[in-house]
Amino acid sequence: MRTHLLKQNCARYRAPQEAQAKGIYPYYKPIESEQSTVVKINGKDVLMFGSNSYLGLANDPRLKEAAIGAIRKYGTSCSGSRFLNGTLDIHVELEEKLAKLVGKEQALCFSTGFQVNLGVVSALCGRNDYLLLDSLDHASIIEGSRLSFAKVWKYNHNDMEQLEAKLKLCNPESVKLIVADGIFSMEGDIVKLPKMVELAEQYNADIMIDDAHALGVLGRQGRGTADHFGLTDKVDLVMGTFSKSFGSLGGFIAADSDTINFLKHNARSLIFSASMPPANVASVSKAIDIMLGEPERIGHLWKLSDYARKQFQDRGFDTGLSCTPIIPLLVRNSEKAFWLCNKLLDDGVFVTPVIAPAVPEEDVLIRFALMATHTFEQVDVAVERITTAFREAGVIGSPVVALP
Repeated sequence: MRTHLLKQNCARYRAPQEAQAKGIYPYYKPIESEQSTVVKINGKDVLMFGSNSYLGLANDPRLKEAAIGAIRKYGTSCSGSRFLNGTLDIHVELEEKLAKLVGKEQALCFSTGFQVNLGVVSALCGRNDYLLLDSLDHASIIEGSRLSFAKVWKYNHNDMEQLEAKLKLCNPESVKLIVADGIFSMEGDIVKLPKMVELAEQYNADIMIDDAHALGVLGRQGRGTADHFGLTDKVDLVMGTFSKSFGSLGGFIAADSDTINFLKHNARSLIFSASMPPANVASVSKAIDIMLGEPERIGHLWKLSDYARKQFQDRGFDTGLSCTPIIPLLVRNSEKAFWLCNKLLDDGVFVTPVIAPAVPEEDVLIRFALMATHTFEQVDVAVERITTAFREAGVIGSPVVALP
């Protein structure tokens, strides 16, 4: 008779149930409306400050119409891999548009951003090569490195001195790929790309930048981190996702034509996954057109971001190293972060907790993220309600209530 050891192991994982018992479980809240600055949860309007839709395009009617048109022409699915029957003419057109956008020879679309990093990072470096990762790189980069046969070395977050120390230890004849986020998704700071490029030149390394949170935010017309620093020609690979600024789903890698050719035939998360559905392809293409044609969206996003950050800082919040539309509000305690998110949801503000292992326990935070469609009035309301809740929890000022 089987003893179901697998089920027993799973049953020992009780952290969610413990948080639920305390009434502070903050995850999987069903939203009953489109992704906008105001969403509906449990029939109630809530200000949304937990979305990655930085340009506010996820509910744009032009993206909806593009998606509907693609479904009418191509159906709902390609029912196969890009490698086989899953390449449409609009996939190729989008890849050409993306390559031009980020200044590379070619681009290659994957079904999700996670799959891009999983496939690219695992495929590019061999047994005698090196992957050098920022300690706060996205989980998809970490997972890709675990599938690679390369030696994986991490350096402290944005610590270019430690990166150089790691590069000095590498075999000069081996491939050395530095992989880092452009904008770090939880901390809201920007990679020190100029110094990284200097080190790459000195030690004959290559650079891959994950621009998931930088496209639509940094650079001319939202072209990303490399463009922001004027270093497009010095960055070898640019990765991006479509689920943030572009209001859809999927991802891409852009590089020289030889690298893209290699990845087309070796990135397993591309070859063995179904391709992006037509609706997603069409909506991404339309989002890029809107971003390039309406630069005022990005301008407004940055004005909002600088305004909100100052409002929080003036009230005593620790916003870390943030200098982008991602503003971390340091809590440094997971249970308090959970309590705060639920309290704020009750008060009409949706924000998200970021706890270990996404960040160290001492850096637990609440992530406040802005969209270009927010108004200053909405920011003011959110800041005041968040300030009240943080004071109640004793994160700023003196505690007012006893937390569970």
